[in-house]
Amino acid sequence: MPLTFEVIAEALRERIRSGGLRSGDALPTQAVLMREFGAASLTVQKAMTLLKQEGWAVSHPGKGAFVAHHDSADSTDDLDGPEATEVAAGTTARIETLERALTEAAQQIADLRGRVEALESCNGKRGR
Repeated sequence: MPLTFEVIAEALRERIRSGGLRSGDALPTQAVLMREFGAASLTVQKAMTLLKQEGWAVSHPGKGAFVAHHDSADSTDDLDGPEATEVAAGTTARIETLERALTEAAQQIADLRGRVEALESCNGKRGR
């Protein structure tokens, strides 16, 4: 029997597969999913984490979670069928997520470096 977070994740996957949620659409908020499934906050977060890891969803900080950009599964020029498209789209979504996280981390490092330099500058002036 699947755990509640797995049930939530599968329900959202099915909405995406059926076209109820399309590439770029906002996913339901945590509060909406908590009400819909009678689930705790942590359970919904685990479902969203799973969807992101699988490439079904991406987060935009301050804006929410969105359906990842999947290529059309019924495209006639697919080399290996729908499964290959899902894997490629999932990989692309994961790469985009990692690139955003890396950019954010680099910005945080630059901010911290600036703070350290400012503190060192202030301490150097005091020591004279």
